[in-house]
Amino acid sequence: MKKNKMDELELSQSAIDINEELPVIEFNDVEMEFYMGSEKIDGLKEFFIKFIKGKIDRTKKKVLDGISFSVKKGESIAIIGHNGAGKSTTLKIITGILKPTKGSVKVRGNVAPLLNLGAGFDYEATAKENIYLNGAILGHSKKELEKKYNDIVEFSELHDYMNVPLKNFSSGMVARLGFAIAIDVEPDILLIDEVLSVGDENFRQKCSAKIKELKEKGATFVVVSHSIGQIKQLCQRAIWIENSKLVADGPVDEVCAKYEEYCKNNKH
Repeated sequence: MKKNKMDELELSQSAIDINEELPVIEFNDVEMEFYMGSEKIDGLKEFFIKFIKGKIDRTKKKVLDGISFSVKKGESIAIIGHNGAGKSTTLKIITGILKPTKGSVKVRGNVAPLLNLGAGFDYEATAKENIYLNGAILGHSKKELEKKYNDIVEFSELHDYMNVPLKNFSSGMVARLGFAIAIDVEPDILLIDEVLSVGDENFRQKCSAKIKELKEKGATFVVVSHSIGQIKQLCQRAIWIENSKLVADGPVDEVCAKYEEYCKNNKH
């Protein structure tokens, strides 16, 4: 039967509605392996000498093993687990910094990673120049950054230092600038890895208020932190990864309680 224009429009709208319901993050049976060097190699020359002699350690370590989960738009989830469990690796896969060894990952939306504030900065360049450089790395045009420039400076509270090279900044100042750049572009998905202790108490409160504002606007949050109290404040749901495996996924209070009980019984 031939469809009229109205039928086609309704079918098209239905397809749009279905797409809008898709998760913003999907991990399907994801594995991640790394080669683990057993000794430090100083310089390229030493690497080639050891490589020719067959003395390069090629031991593999599986950091993630069969991890599957999905995140809906507007959800706030925490990834918990001990050091080396695979939490930060998971965030790096979401950003596209790392590609999984096996499995598939889909990310829908603009991602702002607060993983290592100051990563990607040019320390010989000024703070002003780094706003444009770092903003470009996050995928934003010069025109967008020109509109946001004053807001970024205002949020960072570094008005008097915009023409100072970053090599003269303290680590706290660098972190504040990095946070201000990432947070002010209003991302669809915000990845936070142990960076909520930036600056003094007043600045931390400002960061928390900004995060709350983004949550109210429907941003999706994925948080890695060892502070269970902070996780419970920020997140509705928790994913527990331990020894490369997904152990639990559910309401934040339930999963954190299981994790804390595990920690009591298994001292690391």
